[in-house]
Amino acid sequence: MNRFETGDYALNKHSGGIVYRFADGIAEITLADYLAENPGKTESDFRKLKELSDADYLERDRAEFRQTWKDTPLDALADIEICSMPSPETEVIDVPDEAERETKRAALGMVAWGKLTEIQRRRYLMHHVKGLSTRKIADVERVSHVAVVYSLDAAEKKIKKYLRNF
Repeated sequence: MNRFETGDYALNKHSGGIVYRFADGIAEITLADYLAENPGKTESDFRKLKELSDADYLERDRAEFRQTWKDTPLDALADIEICSMPSPETEVIDVPDEAERETKRAALGMVAWGKLTEIQRRRYLMHHVKGLSTRKIADVERVSHVAVVYSLDAAEKKIKKYLRNF
């Protein structure tokens, strides 16, 4: 059955009154109720409110559909595990033996290190291991400060990209 036939929009649209759904029940305001509560109003006013209510329910129904049509039930995700690779963090953290964990860390680091150019490696070591500032590295290598910043940024992006794709 179509969701438009069973949802709040359908309930309001096919009803003679304006329907409100609450957590503990449904309330309907009929034309007679509306006119009794609002003596200065007419049947035309009620029809305008009914049209606004229908339009509001329809828009909310469409918005909910746009938001949730891609949702996947949690039980459907169980099969996805077979197709996915564990993250590098999981590979390192979930290893019970500390020596094995260190071996995996070193292997990940070496492969990521191999993705860098010689200049990137040198500047990365000077900045992250020796603690030199990017301006000091630029002075030592006699290059512009911007060149060092770009080089370090590119090196970090390569490392992150490798670890993300691992």
